[in-house]
Amino acid sequence: MDEINNLVESMKDELVKSVQEVVRIKSVMDEPKEGMPFGEGVNKALMKALSISSSLGFKTVNVDGYMGYAEYGEGEETIGVLGHLDVVPEGSGWKYPPYGGEIHDGKIYARGAIDDKGPIMAALFGLKAIKEANIQLGKKVRIFFGTNEENGSNDVVNYLERDKAPDMGFTPDAEYPIIYAEKGILGFDIVKYLDKDIKNDINIKYVEGGNAPNVVPDTCKCAMQIHDDYIKQNVIDDLKKYIEKTGFDINYDEKERDILFSSKGLSAHGSQPELGENAIMMFLPFLKDINISDDLREFVEFLVCNIGMDTRGKELGIDLKDETGELSLNVGMIKIDSCKAAVSINIRYPVTFNENDVMDKLKSKAESYGLKIENLGVAHPLYFPKDHPLIIKLQKVYKEQTGLEPELLSIGGGTYAKKMPNIVAFGPNFPGKAAREHQTDEYVEIEDLIRNAQIYGNAIYELAK
Repeated sequence: MDEINNLVESMKDELVKSVQEVVRIKSVMDEPKEGMPFGEGVNKALMKALSISSSLGFKTVNVDGYMGYAEYGEGEETIGVLGHLDVVPEGSGWKYPPYGGEIHDGKIYARGAIDDKGPIMAALFGLKAIKEANIQLGKKVRIFFGTNEENGSNDVVNYLERDKAPDMGFTPDAEYPIIYAEKGILGFDIVKYLDKDIKNDINIKYVEGGNAPNVVPDTCKCAMQIHDDYIKQNVIDDLKKYIEKTGFDINYDEKERDILFSSKGLSAHGSQPELGENAIMMFLPFLKDINISDDLREFVEFLVCNIGMDTRGKELGIDLKDETGELSLNVGMIKIDSCKAAVSINIRYPVTFNENDVMDKLKSKAESYGLKIENLGVAHPLYFPKDHPLIIKLQKVYKEQTGLEPELLSIGGGTYAKKMPNIVAFGPNFPGKAAREHQTDEYVEIEDLIRNAQIYGNAIYELAK
């Protein structure tokens, strides 16, 4: 509606000021205090968002410090817009102060500017435009201010224990046009307990690689102890042949009786492991073909023969595929010492399958090598049929407001929408724009902030009318 868009434009300065006020608060999860389950900074951001909402004329509710919301309208059904005020740590190397909220070249710079303080404030001002226009809605609207999206979404868990989920809504915490499907996510460790009393010509002191299961590891290191000079030279010669054959970036350094190895790959997000180069899986085939202990060899052989550089799970028989995409598999971390060998695996599976379609085959194969599956975690898929009323309405708004085709997206990642029922991810990043969340010098373009407020205002109207 032109009326909503015009009112949003007239509130531009107020919206920008409100975003600056919220991003100037360092809301990184910290030690809990009474009434502040995620720390003082996060609570301060929640109080600020509720204060701004109250000043705009909305009823506000603080849900035990876990979450808050601004409410407008009446009705048995509720439309929800779910955003979050907590942020990841700022890191180093910023050109502008990470909590300064400074404006340069039409951009507000700050941690949380695009993820997710700016977008949720845009949604709040979209609702304010509806209120200012005296547009009557048939449903109640709640703008949710989450506080724990970056660290487990226990804010949503707490809310759902006390109140029902919205009947329909969206989260401004991803990208446009609309994410209708999010793959299921499995995280687990594959483990082999080793006999530390076994004596061998080659002693593996440690193998370590990776920083997180959902990131393609770009480094892997190994310390190998060899007392026999002849065997030691053979290992070095074998490495040189392996490097010549594969072209992998693997270096070594001799330290008395030890050889220190280091392989270098290319990092990528675990939802798209094919875009990276896995440093762990570069090194393990070399390890498999030298004279290591039998129990460790079983562990290494399983990984090399059944996974290798494959990111689709073909050799494991779990290369699943449907309209929402293919299964992806990432070997994210490895840790081997004298007692235990373990890798952490991250799998994203298409929405028409379930965790048993993956784990039954994988577990059977692992057990045949004497390995165990531990620490299994599951995040179930999110899926809305393409003809679902929520999808149709958001498509209509997106096309009207942007003139672009509202293509439906399926992703391997997981958004805030997975935590709250009846919600899909809708913006705020426009197609073709670089992802800026969690980056140094995070920013939101003021022009995009206003466009988001207009789109969200119209989306709320379409869903709640």
